[in-house]
Amino acid sequence: MSAARQRSRAPWRVWLCDLDGTLLDSFPAHEAAFRQAIAELAPSRLAGFRYADHAGASTAAVAARLTEDPGVADRLARRKQELYREHVRAGRVRPFPGARLLLDRLASGGRTAYLVTGGSRASVARALAAAGLAGAFRDVLTADDVPVSKPDPAVYRLACRRWDVDPAETVALEDSAHGVTAALGAGLATLHVHTAAPLPGAIGAAGLHDVVSLVGEEVYGSE
Repeated sequence: MSAARQRSRAPWRVWLCDLDGTLLDSFPAHEAAFRQAIAELAPSRLAGFRYADHAGASTAAVAARLTEDPGVADRLARRKQELYREHVRAGRVRPFPGARLLLDRLASGGRTAYLVTGGSRASVARALAAAGLAGAFRDVLTADDVPVSKPDPAVYRLACRRWDVDPAETVALEDSAHGVTAALGAGLATLHVHTAAPLPGAIGAAGLHDVVSLVGEEVYGSE
């Protein structure tokens, strides 16, 4: 992470946070749910399926890419969501180390956190409650609220309009190439977390504890 680059920016008073793969270690549960749903409803597509190629996109968008039949895509998306929620109920989706601390640090520093996720509202609500993160965000934008999916920057543009936030004072926190592309395309400063090779234009962070340290520098440096 480039501290020099951070200091050259205005304070980030608003944080637009992704959920899956960013704050929650949910990648294995999503992949397992997709693979089971595909095996049941579109088995010919299972061998070539890699969830990593789709991470950050909504379930409906991924299902539509897997089959040209709208009816099958709809059933596939609904079945995947059912299976993912079973993983959540079983306790297989947990916060990444530093997630709770980061959100607490943002709140104590007078920063506002919103959630911008490609998950469905019902799945997101269950995952937040199970992870102990419910109530950590001022508001939530889900796939149910947006007609497009990441990497389309319209997702983040809508978030900025809906919450009337100044992009110059806003940072997006993302883990996937789809999410980072969407945030950068909307003109937002973007932290690419859980990576040693951030996408061009993004600021890399190996983990959430690195982001916590950055928040401390950013808060105290703006006083």
